[in-house]
Amino acid sequence: MAIKLLSVAPAQNELIDKAIMLGNRYTKTLGLLKPPAYNKAAEDGGLLVAVEADEVIGYALFGLPKRSAHIRLAHLCVAEEQRGRSIARQLVEEIRKRYPQRLGIKAKCRRDYNLSGMWTSLGFVPHGEVRGRGRDGEILDGWWLDLGHPHLFTEMESDALLVVAVDHEVFADLRGLTYTTDVEESRALEAGWMTDLVELAYTPQLVHQIRDIADTAERQHQRAALSGLRQLTPAPAAVAERTAELLSAAKKSLPDLSDGGALRRCAQYVAETSCAGLRVLATRNRLLSRLADVAWEVARVRVVSPATVTLHVDELRQAQVYRPADLMGTDFRSMEVSPGAEDELVAFFNQSGGDDGSAFAERLRSLAAGSVVWRRELLRDGEGHPVALYAWALDGRTLMVPVLRTADHPLEETLARQLLFLLKRLGRDCGAEIIRITDPHPSAVAKAAGGDDGFFEHDGRLVALLVNVCGTAAEVEAVAGGLARELTVEAAALHEGMPAEVAAVVERAWWPAKVIDSGLLSFVVPIKPRWSTELFNVPAMLLPRSDVLGISREHVYYRSSGHRGESVPARLLWYVSEGPAGVESQMIVGSSRLDEVLIDTPDALFSKFEHLGVYGRAEVQEVAGAASGQAMALRFSDTEIFPRSVTLRRLTSLAGELGLPWSSNSLISLSKISNELFQAVYKEGHRKT
Repeated sequence: MAIKLLSVAPAQNELIDKAIMLGNRYTKTLGLLKPPAYNKAAEDGGLLVAVEADEVIGYALFGLPKRSAHIRLAHLCVAEEQRGRSIARQLVEEIRKRYPQRLGIKAKCRRDYNLSGMWTSLGFVPHGEVRGRGRDGEILDGWWLDLGHPHLFTEMESDALLVVAVDHEVFADLRGLTYTTDVEESRALEAGWMTDLVELAYTPQLVHQIRDIADTAERQHQRAALSGLRQLTPAPAAVAERTAELLSAAKKSLPDLSDGGALRRCAQYVAETSCAGLRVLATRNRLLSRLADVAWEVARVRVVSPATVTLHVDELRQAQVYRPADLMGTDFRSMEVSPGAEDELVAFFNQSGGDDGSAFAERLRSLAAGSVVWRRELLRDGEGHPVALYAWALDGRTLMVPVLRTADHPLEETLARQLLFLLKRLGRDCGAEIIRITDPHPSAVAKAAGGDDGFFEHDGRLVALLVNVCGTAAEVEAVAGGLARELTVEAAALHEGMPAEVAAVVERAWWPAKVIDSGLLSFVVPIKPRWSTELFNVPAMLLPRSDVLGISREHVYYRSSGHRGESVPARLLWYVSEGPAGVESQMIVGSSRLDEVLIDTPDALFSKFEHLGVYGRAEVQEVAGAASGQAMALRFSDTEIFPRSVTLRRLTSLAGELGLPWSSNSLISLSKISNELFQAVYKEGHRKT
């Protein structure tokens, strides 16, 4: 007979009683829980039972805190004679399905029960520890199962030029209590000159190894030190698949390695690094170092020593460097590929497998000869060298991209990110709702960067959704869900009041979606015409820059250092604040996503953000307050220039229609506005008639 999972209602006394009887069998490990607690859980929707032949053979008792976005798992109980049938896994998975809007599941378990293997098998990661209230002062391990919302699509991007994952051996060198001469190689990673270049990160496998440290003082010290590194949480299913691939390849290429727990841990590190989107893993572990070739062949992860990172940081960062400011004022030119020029392009763009030079050139020629009108676009740098190549056409509501290549160039990653956003803008302008990159061998840099913009693999190709909705979570989810169903994939579930961090990831991945009933705040930023022209080409230059490069993905804007309630992430509306007499020259011209707010001295800000902006050092100093000597930097990205600017007169009218108090004095400095007003302005800026 099949096992049924039932959510127990308060009136189902028989099921509640059976759950209590089962729990009472294991009070030694679960702790005694009085019947009223089970009844209260049923009232709150927090009692889930596994039933077979009318008997309760397992249950999960959990809470749904109103002031927190997680699920608190109090009991996870399976009858001893029923264990080994994945009942605990079914209960946990059912909770995930029923409450997808929650951020994760928290649990606590006595350390001396030695159940870490069970929690790990269920997908939980160690998450701190506390001393219990019992007389023996037992230690309780915290466990966390992430439900995906903080990383709906990808990790948030880093400010560092290179993000490096570290294993536990390197981490212990950096943050452990024990000091030996061997640790100096690792500690060079945190030298002062490295801090602006390299950010260190850790994956779940490192947390598991810290949890297994027997010495309490050392374990707690290392666990506390994790806060100084970037946390990565790759998808468990993808990690499991990649780990299996690595182990299989290791057995073939290194048959002398014993297939034990140590090898699996090493493969897990590589898999988690790869699935988190990183390319560099630092280690001093000899076994992990022996997997370097396998790691590169299977997962495109470079397993290197800490010394290699410090000595060759320039070479390692070259593939990941992102300098959108270098696109400004440079002589990049875009043109269509002329007939007969296909062969000369082969040498500039990488091919692999069956897509060798002649096949690649023939495929380019076929795009000019078929019935579909393909646009074949080539980007050259100031010296005339081809640096990017892409082709596209609209097929119904899908923007098809059969070619997407970038050449080896100092700005390759910058150009790749720029082109991905360009494709989204092209798709939106053409009325597309799906982007499908059908190139069988797209540039590795573009493929790696695609995750940041919501591109995911589907049928072996990269696909992204264009959700052109500025509305509630339900409205955005309805459109995204419909597109996802067409692709036979699942879309993330959204809900009203989502945290700002979650909403910002959604809005980037499903650009140009805007989730208005989320915690993401909206602000209006006044900007002088000079800087509006420099950043956005509004008002337009006499000699406008190329539409292809257009607005770089990311920039920085400086203003005086006084706070106005800014929060990160947030949405920005850009208000051109000066012009000839008359309100029609004062207008909102576009919107961006606010990624960072930083107050510091002009020199410090300029050094940090020089690679992003159009400002010189003297110009940053000019905006600093005389009293404080500091300025504020607003780092923003993915700017949309509205097809029709929203004048001050129209803005005032929209505020009035919404019944909002409004005065033009509100626009003297950066000002918070309601999301309802943002929505009204955004829709007005995109209104076609």
